Amino acid sequence: MSAQNLTVLLIHGAFAESASWNPVIARLRAESVDVVAVANPLRSVSGDAAYLRDVITGIGTPVVLAGHSYGGMVITEAAAGNDAVRALVYAAAFAPDRGESALQLASRFPGSTLGEAIVPSPVAGGGNEFRIRPDAFHHQFVADGTAEEAALMAVTQRPVTEAALAEGLPTDVPAWRQLPSWFVFGDQDRNIPAEALRFMADRAGSKGTREVAGASHAISVGAPDQVTATILDAVGAAG
Repeated sequence: MSAQNLTVLLIHGAFAESASWNPVIARLRAESVDVVAVANPLRSVSGDAAYLRDVITGIGTPVVLAGHSYGGMVITEAAAGNDAVRALVYAAAFAPDRGESALQLASRFPGSTLGEAIVPSPVAGGGNEFRIRPDAFHHQFVADGTAEEAALMAVTQRPVTEAALAEGLPTDVPAWRQLPSWFVFGDQDRNIPAEALRFMADRAGSKGTREVAGASHAISVGAPDQVTATILDAVGAAG
């Protein structure tokens, strides 16, 4: 199989949206890689993964999945037992084991300041969803981006439900136990502590890990070259 037979699917996480991948998309297209940025619903791990599986079926080619932040929860569930998925890339992302939630993994090691930056609002049916305060967004989410980039991302951020962050991974065997996985993250991540990201990369037997000095949680914006290189490593191995 050649890289031309593969499609890279980019799955954003909480407080972001598909365009957060734009710097990486431009670089992948320059390398003639087929790429689709998926709109992640951010409602529940199980529901979001079911949607992603539908997207994979519709694409109709083997895929490499790259997830950012909470998107790592979704790709881990969606890829489990899915023959169309050939490799995984975790970009400042959660790589959970069975039953682990985003909230549990983010608090497993000290350092996250996300709780101080988010505001809740109620959702129909009960519970809350969270967004990052606009005045805190630059410092919390994309400290290595420009003020203009941060202001735009704060306006276009998509909230995530509390239920999604609290839901443990449903599958018995997480996809990173079955598929080759790569990791890229920054050492100045204020959402998911770098120590937690290192732990998950080591546990998953990462095929290649890039830890980017000075990079924030919005790794696709602050370090698009490193994210792209990591995805290309996965594509090359899968192809």
